[in-house]
Amino acid sequence: MILCITHSGDYYNVDLFSAYLKSKDIPFFRLNSDHINHLQKISIDQDSFELTDEHGNMVSSSDIKGVWNRKAWSITVPEDMDEDYHRIFINEYSCLRYNLITTLEHLPWINPYEAEKKIDGNKIHQLRTARKNHLCVPETLFSNDAEKIKSFFYRYCNGKAVAKLHGVMSKSMAGEHMLSTMIIEEDSLESIGDIAYCPMIFQPYIEKSYELRIIYVDGAFFTGKINNSENADWRIANSQYSWSAYELPEDICRNLSAMMREMGLCLGAIDMIRGKDGNYYFLEVNPQGEWGMLQKELNFPIAETIADYLIKRINIHE
Repeated sequence: MILCITHSGDYYNVDLFSAYLKSKDIPFFRLNSDHINHLQKISIDQDSFELTDEHGNMVSSSDIKGVWNRKAWSITVPEDMDEDYHRIFINEYSCLRYNLITTLEHLPWINPYEAEKKIDGNKIHQLRTARKNHLCVPETLFSNDAEKIKSFFYRYCNGKAVAKLHGVMSKSMAGEHMLSTMIIEEDSLESIGDIAYCPMIFQPYIEKSYELRIIYVDGAFFTGKINNSENADWRIANSQYSWSAYELPEDICRNLSAMMREMGLCLGAIDMIRGKDGNYYFLEVNPQGEWGMLQKELNFPIAETIADYLIKRINIHE
């Protein structure tokens, strides 16, 4: 059996994955990470766990042979719970969830849990690793210091920068609920003093020809190109553009593969831009990033490739 850790609002990608497993007669269990709470019955001992999900489906850890950590989500708190108990509820169920996950750590994972956790929350580490592997990376500052930000702006940004909150992620392929990447020009620096309450990542604005969303699966690349040269981020104006298939240069594939191996990731959604200067700039990798739009619009077999990789790892493990 393959366990897929996702959330209750995730369908298209997971449905493709589970349908492919069904075609190969491989059992599949969907675990909604946001419902690892009072909606599920969970018991963990020193060696194993048993779980009954919100729909009455049962699974034992002894049946699980591999794990796809598709998309972890925040644990849902009951609407009628007193706010004084929210922190205790979330803390204890988060602890329960982590104990459940570590029960399975000896199995094949996509991606290995601890490796993914380190990369997913550390943009500066990502950029450092990318540069080490010969990828072009914009100068970057993560700061809450207004004077340091001004100094960075005048030194590197040539009158225009981008600023982004590190922890804000899109909840959908269309970019809904996502705080837009912001353009910073010289007159914006007058109000930069409030940065003390909300540190942000700053980079020079790069004049670009187009953006790339690259899905990496164990050395295979599925790359979509979107002709967004006007907006700071394609997700802001996703409906204005369509995706087209793109062939990455061999040296970029080689360097990205080396970077992903060093990060310990076998799967990730990589964002790059092609600058008008001809360079390919690495921006970030999201181990749980979206790729459904590329499979839907470009017929890329991404779900099938992920499943095949995990099946191969399970067979080797056994």
